[in-house]
Amino acid sequence: MKCQKCEKAATFHITEITDGDHVALHLCADCAEQYLKPSGGAGTVGEALAQHLSVGQTSDEMAKLDQKACPVCGITYYEFRKYGRLGCPHDYVHFEAELESLIVNIHGEVRHRGKRPPKPPADAAVATELIRLRREMKEAIDGENYELASQIRDRIRRLEKEGQR
Repeated sequence: MKCQKCEKAATFHITEITDGDHVALHLCADCAEQYLKPSGGAGTVGEALAQHLSVGQTSDEMAKLDQKACPVCGITYYEFRKYGRLGCPHDYVHFEAELESLIVNIHGEVRHRGKRPPKPPADAAVATELIRLRREMKEAIDGENYELASQIRDRIRRLEKEGQR
């Protein structure tokens, strides 16, 4: 994506909300610095962003966070931000620190206050194992290790067959 003020690559994506109106800005570092520069003229872009948007993370911290991946399903935090969906129930635990403020902003609390199923499904462990095995099979196929992929496929089929009984 290109900067809206010049032709450089946009590295800052800013959403401003004023009286309920949303305005999205996509700016390069130089244009973002000019846009976010406090009227006093002091401070860095990171400080201006934190002050202007109430965000405490620098782009380096965000880049590191975007690489963090769930050990069960393999979804990265970047993929979550991009698509707005998590990959499995374990993501809530793995990304807990990052998701807590988001959940509070959306729901007002971090504790669930609505209806719940009477009990968790008995096959939750099997479902988790299937997610892990499917990810391993995809990695084996990507690595062209077809023998391992077929063994994993057979394990997946056995687990699925046992779950249907």
